[in-house]
Amino acid sequence: MSTLTYPEAIGVGLLQGVTELFPVSSLGHSILLPAIIGGKIQHDLDMTAEGSPYLSVLVGLHLATALALVVFFYKDWLRIISGLISSIRHRRVETRNEKLAWLLIVSTIPVGIAGLAFEKALRNALGKPIPAAVFLALNGLVLLGAERLKRGGTGRRRAGHAAPVTDEPGLDPAIASDHRLARLGYKQGVWIGAAQILALFPGISRSGVTMSAGILRGLHHEDAARFSFLLATPVIIAASALKVPELFKPENSAVLGPVVAGSIAAFVAGYVSVRFLTKYFETRSLTPFAIYCFVAGVGSAVYLSL
Repeated sequence: MSTLTYPEAIGVGLLQGVTELFPVSSLGHSILLPAIIGGKIQHDLDMTAEGSPYLSVLVGLHLATALALVVFFYKDWLRIISGLISSIRHRRVETRNEKLAWLLIVSTIPVGIAGLAFEKALRNALGKPIPAAVFLALNGLVLLGAERLKRGGTGRRRAGHAAPVTDEPGLDPAIASDHRLARLGYKQGVWIGAAQILALFPGISRSGVTMSAGILRGLHHEDAARFSFLLATPVIIAASALKVPELFKPENSAVLGPVVAGSIAAFVAGYVSVRFLTKYFETRSLTPFAIYCFVAGVGSAVYLSL
């Protein structure tokens, strides 16, 4: 049975915290890097090995990243939860916070159903280095395609990276962004949320495909990134609720210490990453990440095939 050392756990935690939020696929990198490094690391970090706790470890690290998102967006979540409570209490959906709360709930239903139905089958069939490399390259093409289609006028807004305009000058930028997101129709929200289903394929980025879908539905990069991070939080927490208990089985007791260390690393890396990305997407695009994913995916596929 594979083991997990503290340096491995911390390294994977840092990797996961960054790649989960950057549109470059955390699962793809968590499969590819151990395979490229080889040796003991490849053995310890092989999720397809019999009796390996690696997948449960990754889910635990995902939970730490989700907690970083909760901390960073805690004001947003307080408004959203308040809106949900208000909506249920008064049986209405009138305010922007109430609308955003239900929009997030409805938009996460497709990936929740698909995850329960297909996650294990896809992981067993495709959770290997070569498929992950191929899907990472495809992820780059998806990101690049979204940018090109938006610039070509397919998106519902004109292209460009100027700050989006709000109806209420002087409003806090975070609140203004939430208000713009609340204008999305439920069908639009479901369409964007359903894009997360593609992230069940190792190498496809959850944040990348959701942002791409949001951009194609007319969202500015900043709002698309924010909606992506808000959508990811409940999905990751729900998946963790199913997988993390496996870490407390007697046979996995040896990895608990490293998982705690890795989770701390993932939390710090996730918080720094989301802080950087929310600023980055105020003025920039997905194109650099698209190029990286395509080059890294093709390069990894060639290297691992030799």
